[in-house]
Amino acid sequence: MHRWSRWARNDEGSAALEFIAVGVILLVPLVYLVVALGVIQEQTLGVEAAARHTARVIALAPDAATADARSERVIAAIVDEYGLAADAVDVTLTCAPSVPECPSAGATLVVTVTTRVTLPLMPPLFGLDRAAAIPVEAAAAQKVSRLWGEG
Repeated sequence: MHRWSRWARNDEGSAALEFIAVGVILLVPLVYLVVALGVIQEQTLGVEAAARHTARVIALAPDAATADARSERVIAAIVDEYGLAADAVDVTLTCAPSVPECPSAGATLVVTVTTRVTLPLMPPLFGLDRAAAIPVEAAAAQKVSRLWGEG
């Protein structure tokens, strides 16, 4: 019993090992959290840019055909620039006040863009990548000219 108590009180040489072990145990989740937040922030900025630029392009277009073509190019460019998953991006147009045809002259156009951010290092095993995905949404409003569609 006397040997055990002497060994338990001995502190020689274990501080460096304890520091490394505890440091690694705390550092790995912290690094993962920083990387995951960086990915989420990048995707959030991409969705916000997509909503804002799409609303602006549609509101400034002279007619519906031009608006469709330009908005598709803008969405494709932003998906490429921010690394969004093209099949996961969903764009919704609504007008206020509610009109039968959106966009229309004089209405306020609201563009909503949604996507899901897959967390890094999540394996596609058993659908874990889809289950751990975080939904991200952004909306932008733009006033459509009263002369829209007449030119």
